[in-house]
Amino acid sequence: MSQADLARAHWRKSSFSGGTKDAPDCVEVAPLADGRIAVRNSKNPEAGVVFFTRSEMDAWLKGVKAGEFDDLT
Repeated sequence: MSQADLARAHWRKSSFSGGTKDAPDCVEVAPLADGRIAVRNSKNPEAGVVFFTRSEMDAWLKGVKAGEFDDLT
């Protein structure tokens, strides 16, 4: 995936992402033409992107909704 392709992607940020001194977290996701989902830190997009298949993202979201990762925050 080229940087140009990633720059054209439709990045979405959660409404729970901050942007303030007290809540600086900014995670974005973008669906890609090849079916994968890209995830990045919007405050530092040059740091890299992690790619997930739709089934991997589905498993992750189900785990989040079930509270399986609540101990990480």
